[in-house]
Amino acid sequence: MPKHLLIIGFVWPEPKSSAAGSRMMQLIEVFQRADYQITFASPCAKSDNAFNLESINVSPVSIELNNTSFDVFVKTLNPDIVVFDRFMMEEQFGWRITEQCPNALKILDTEDLHCLRKGRQQAFKDSMSFNESYLFNDVAKREIASIYRSDLSLIISEVEMEILKNQFKVDASLLVYLPFMQDFISDEYKQSLPNFENRNHFITIGNFLHEPNYNAVLYLKEAIWPLIKKQLPKAELHVYGAYASQKINQLHNDKQGFLIKGFAEDVNEVMQNAKICLAPIRFGAGLKGKLIDAMINGTPTVTSTIGAEGMFDNLAANGFIEDDLQEFVNKSVKLYNDAILWKEKQSNGFAIINSRFYKNVHQDRFLNKVSVTINTLNKHRINNFTGKMLQHHTLQSTKFMSKWIEEKNKNE
Repeated sequence: MPKHLLIIGFVWPEPKSSAAGSRMMQLIEVFQRADYQITFASPCAKSDNAFNLESINVSPVSIELNNTSFDVFVKTLNPDIVVFDRFMMEEQFGWRITEQCPNALKILDTEDLHCLRKGRQQAFKDSMSFNESYLFNDVAKREIASIYRSDLSLIISEVEMEILKNQFKVDASLLVYLPFMQDFISDEYKQSLPNFENRNHFITIGNFLHEPNYNAVLYLKEAIWPLIKKQLPKAELHVYGAYASQKINQLHNDKQGFLIKGFAEDVNEVMQNAKICLAPIRFGAGLKGKLIDAMINGTPTVTSTIGAEGMFDNLAANGFIEDDLQEFVNKSVKLYNDAILWKEKQSNGFAIINSRFYKNVHQDRFLNKVSVTINTLNKHRINNFTGKMLQHHTLQSTKFMSKWIEEKNKNE
């Protein structure tokens, strides 16, 4: 019999717009490799940037929040596995899956730890050092509960794995380290890329709806770029990203060489044309897709400690990691001018992708974990009493709140 996977998406995948979209496409690829028939369902409206899932034999279905029509839909589909795209989807639909498809393996894809990102953002706003008082926020209470209610949770960063195990005391059996999964970079591919002499200017890229990206662009505009431009008067900074609002577009300044380019139809093309990628991220979580894209396309990067988190382990970075403003500027200029140093950092990036993010290794490990968990699901759930307890209380609270909202909607 064919195996069925249901993905409940917070949004429809937009791999050209965000790292989260690319991540979702990688997950789809993993399950298709294991011969799953895939249905992707979402309550979100589709944008023009949404990927055409039917082109890769994935069935798209629109679903509604707080509506029993989902119960009928999912019971008929009867999936073997359900993947929740971020904890908010597990909150909304997890209890329905438990009621209608109790034997389905429930997997939460965290994307990144939202509580970590929110806590760091608040600490940044408060001009305070990040600590556990910021980490243990209201989002954490919801997110950690969602992790416990799920059979497995996919964690994109080793740093976040450690935070969950050490700070939140989540049992390792519930967690799966699954970073970005990339193709192996061959010598032939490396040689096909534009070299140092054939590249110009700086690049930064990221979905502008994502607050850490918007903040980084402001930091570049107000503090970093004027100092770089002073030393490199002919250089330009090309700023790419989906969903550029008026407040983003008004940062464009031809005279300063600060150019808002907007949506990048082909991230590989624009990354390969650039000499350096700048990513001065001051808060956030997870892995940074822009750094992955930079390494794949042979573009050295200057980033922050937060930007580099979970990327390099004990390997040499594909550029520099600097939090100090002046040092960030100095390293950016040095890397831009020094061909030998640039080539060395580029090689580091290729090595990082091949040793830390090679997809075959992570795909095999993940699919093996899924198979083992399905075969021992009852024991796995018995060992997760906290999850069973939270599931019980969720069914009593979230369920009846949802039913109340549904009845209210009928009367309006």
